[in-house]
Amino acid sequence: MRVIIPQSLWKTLQWKINMKKIVVLGCGLVGRVMAEDLSQNHHVVSVDISQANLDNLKSKSIDKICRDVSDPSILNEIIKDCDLVVGALPGFMGYETMKRVIMAKKNIVDISFYPEDPFGLDKLAKDNNVTAVMDCGVAPGMGNIIFAHHDKTMKITDYECLVGGLPKKREWPFEYQAVFSPIDVIEEYVRPARYVQNKSLIIKEALSDTELIEFEEIGTLESWNSDGLRTLIQTMNHVPNMIEKTLRYPGCVEYLKVLRECGYFSYTPVEINGNMIRPIDLTSKLLFPKWQMKEGDEDFTVMRIKISGKEKDHDVEYTYTLLDRFKNNTISMARTTGFTCTAVSNLVLENKFTKTGISPPEFLGDHFNYINDYLKEREVIYKVSKKQV
Repeated sequence: MRVIIPQSLWKTLQWKINMKKIVVLGCGLVGRVMAEDLSQNHHVVSVDISQANLDNLKSKSIDKICRDVSDPSILNEIIKDCDLVVGALPGFMGYETMKRVIMAKKNIVDISFYPEDPFGLDKLAKDNNVTAVMDCGVAPGMGNIIFAHHDKTMKITDYECLVGGLPKKREWPFEYQAVFSPIDVIEEYVRPARYVQNKSLIIKEALSDTELIEFEEIGTLESWNSDGLRTLIQTMNHVPNMIEKTLRYPGCVEYLKVLRECGYFSYTPVEINGNMIRPIDLTSKLLFPKWQMKEGDEDFTVMRIKISGKEKDHDVEYTYTLLDRFKNNTISMARTTGFTCTAVSNLVLENKFTKTGISPPEFLGDHFNYINDYLKEREVIYKVSKKQV
């Protein structure tokens, strides 16, 4: 007996057959957006230690697991039959989690801003035939991809990235709200900042070399040295001048410097009434309620990248600008960070990026157009201009 399947049903069956299973580790403000985006075309499992975070997911098609994945046995059980792991955990968990995922022979795309050298996992990933993309956000992330895209056709002499995520509403004293874990944010204020000048590595304290910078539609912002170059220092060491600086509203840096100098960001335990307490843990506990995004709060992401050098014997400068605002009831920093990560996740799932080992985002320069188009579809727009200098 011949059975005729309607074309609409056939397409649905084909879609389900081609669906991949993705485990998203972390369901905070960014992890949630990534899970929702990926669930449009894939079977997504969202994992978080907080049931409240999981309850904020809108899509009913996403499976929710409330477990602590810092336990290796729990992590292995959850990811054992998935096609891809997407990491959106706090930075202090990022490196060890990526290591365990690699040992489980699962591909991973990750946004964790962990302090360890990712290339320490490169051999392990190659031995296990694993594709592991790290730092896959906005900056580091899309900035690196843009950089590498031009490095294919230019002899670049200068790379500068200015970037920040800020609340639309300015509230005293910090005029700042965090979408990442508070310890990850504070880490930016204490980790020494590295940049490259005339091919020499320069190391300065974080929050140094403040400058006031004007941005269209936004006004004046304050920039300061942060350790955002990360892998670029090694992978782009042929470029003589490279720097990344973080942006905040003017005045914020002075408050942060006072807290840092008073020891509030220290990891060294101090004795208080017979208890040993790390000052950073107390500071995080106190500051996070003040920095936390609340219902109805809106934000924006601003980034300006300048790439200068020779292209076809001409001195040129490319300028990329991003001004993305809260939209579709989704915070901007989650959109700009999360959609870069989900774009790369789809590249891996589609076998368009198959390089084994550790891959920082600059290894994806050849896929700039795919990723940029993916972002455009989600209304994350990078404007580009070119001039001869």
